[in-house]
Amino acid sequence: MRIIGGKFGGRTLNPPASLPVRPTTDYAKSGLFNILNNQIDFETLRVLDLFSGAGGISLEFASRGALSVTAIDVNFNCVKFLNETAAKLGIKELKCVRSDVFKFLKQNISQYDLIFADPPFEQKETDQLPDLIFERNLLNPGGVLIVEHQSKRELQSKIPVSVIRKYGNVGFSFYQA
Repeated sequence: MRIIGGKFGGRTLNPPASLPVRPTTDYAKSGLFNILNNQIDFETLRVLDLFSGAGGISLEFASRGALSVTAIDVNFNCVKFLNETAAKLGIKELKCVRSDVFKFLKQNISQYDLIFADPPFEQKETDQLPDLIFERNLLNPGGVLIVEHQSKRELQSKIPVSVIRKYGNVGFSFYQA
């Protein structure tokens, strides 16, 4: 796993092989952040990273100067690794929370400028994410939700997709607030 850009760009991280994660590939992550670089100002961004796993996306946003990054994952060891990595790098803007994502979303009252979700590809509840996030009003006006999924899959949601980008086996569906 590698941080691609920003303050820590080029830094390689080695999460334990025992973590139950599927990190976003460098190819897909590069494509995603090329899109975002042309659309957003990272320094004013409040980010929520759902199903953060080893934290590759959270660390990428923090490296690029995001105002705050909240990472949510249910796995204790993933949260521990991300907390330790953030501490080693001196990243104070990153907050890790161990929680079931759906429980967190139902209880959370904060709003974010960007919400990124990378659920396990086989998770059936993925289609509910956009509906739940928009029903709970968790995005600031003009905010964006990005859901990572298999490129062959089309998410079934009441919320219309703004755009879909595909990078190999990975797809990103963008939803605009």
